[in-house]
Amino acid sequence: MTIDSHAAAVSAARELAEVLTPGVVQRDRDGAARVPVEALAALDGSGLLAVTVPAADGGPGLGPATLAEVTRTIAAVDPAIAQVPQAHYLLVDVLAVHGDDKTRSVLYGEVRAGRRIGNALAERGGTHAQDLRTRLSAGRLTGRKYYTTGALTSAWIAVSALDDTGRLVLAFVPRDAPGVTVDTDWDVIGQRATISGTATFDDVAVPHVLDYAGAYEVPQQLGARAQLVHAAIEVGIAGGALRDARAYLREKARPSTEAVRAGAATAADDPHVLHRYGRIATRVRAAEALLADAARTLEEVGLIPASAQEAARGSLAVAAAKAFGSEVALEAASELFQMCGTSSAAAKYDLDRHWRNARTHSVHDPLDWKYHHLGAYELADVPPPNHGQL
Repeated sequence: MTIDSHAAAVSAARELAEVLTPGVVQRDRDGAARVPVEALAALDGSGLLAVTVPAADGGPGLGPATLAEVTRTIAAVDPAIAQVPQAHYLLVDVLAVHGDDKTRSVLYGEVRAGRRIGNALAERGGTHAQDLRTRLSAGRLTGRKYYTTGALTSAWIAVSALDDTGRLVLAFVPRDAPGVTVDTDWDVIGQRATISGTATFDDVAVPHVLDYAGAYEVPQQLGARAQLVHAAIEVGIAGGALRDARAYLREKARPSTEAVRAGAATAADDPHVLHRYGRIATRVRAAEALLADAARTLEEVGLIPASAQEAARGSLAVAAAKAFGSEVALEAASELFQMCGTSSAAAKYDLDRHWRNARTHSVHDPLDWKYHHLGAYELADVPPPNHGQL
């Protein structure tokens, strides 16, 4: 499917969300026990993988505003499927800024054909997730990764590694290359259908390599644009929880005994339910507005910021949207039960998936540090760090 405008991209996202809706509960329940191949095939065939490919490389060249709204729309239905291409979009941006002509030609051609790039960027066992032991030597890749969202069913995998000089690089390898193994050892409380388990690379030949350290040695928006997708996932979760709360209150919920004694005929007549719903609905709308503002800021800054100050402006706008959106997602997912009552906790409804998804995803990058950097900039003119997590 070819997408050439913001409106077309949002329309495609809505169509994909409709396709994903019937199976979302079962995908959550299955987790890694059943790879959601049908849902991921729908994603790959939607045309959405190529929306940010630059026009000079044959894509529509759509920007952060489109990406945020597309992601939010899908995440409101299934945030796990929405997260699968998160790193894919980061890698499309990385190629736009740092890819050589040959690598861009090959990989953008794949992306335009609906072939997804998965990631293998984080590791276990070190002092932190970016304490890398994976090595690229003489064109061969060896290492072990975890949190490999999208890698299991991707066409390509981008792997972070240190080269023979100790410099950070990105190695792009075909998913089916000899020596590549991706496991389904993913057992978490939420975002279960991402199946972000272990990937092992055993002396794998690498056809495409680019310098990744250099990406963060200059003012950049790669981190902010990657975090924008994470923010959109959180805001999508919040909207999905609010949607399901509204439906349950209108269609299934009974008023509490205390509310009936006070004269309520339905759950929606309970003044405390009305107050809570109105309050959380307002906060969800605020999170959506903050996300849209962050996306507009990134549109203004551009993929290659004019200065460190402009890069900071983009990063901090996204940090605010991600931190606040994460809080609202958790709040909406919890308030759902307070408003809807005990029956809404029945396993058959799987409404707890909203909280589990928000809780699991929201700790991807600690929101406390985002507020810290916002405060440091406002109060002491301390610029935010120039890395990929802000």
